[in-house]
Amino acid sequence: MGETVRKVQYYYAIVTDKPGVGRRLLEHLSEKSVNLIAFTAFPVGYGKAQFDFFPEDADKLKLAANDAGIDLIGPKKAFLIQGENRIGALIEHHLNLSNAGINAYAANGVASGDGRFGYILWVNPEDYDRAAETLGL
Repeated sequence: MGETVRKVQYYYAIVTDKPGVGRRLLEHLSEKSVNLIAFTAFPVGYGKAQFDFFPEDADKLKLAANDAGIDLIGPKKAFLIQGENRIGALIEHHLNLSNAGINAYAANGVASGDGRFGYILWVNPEDYDRAAETLGL
């Protein structure tokens, strides 16, 4: 495997699900020089969305969110897998977790277009340490 795996922390916020909310918040974070290594958003019921922020610097994120009146929940833990984009790049990681009896309950990935990919992987908190060891950390 040529991928790198690392532990990452993230914070999330539940926000109103309507046009412009995400753009305004992301713009505010940009103005406050908050660099995100990953961001994901999804609906969590009628009129609400969950935003997951994976910051390079958690303190900057917390200050900026507080300044914007956003209540963050976290830190929470996940894994970031990055590498060359190729067919089957993630199979071995999932196989190792499965063989260890660890369920990956959520994942989100994207290819960069220049031959690389990034992949966020969530496991149950009680499995995190075992998953880290299984993933070679």
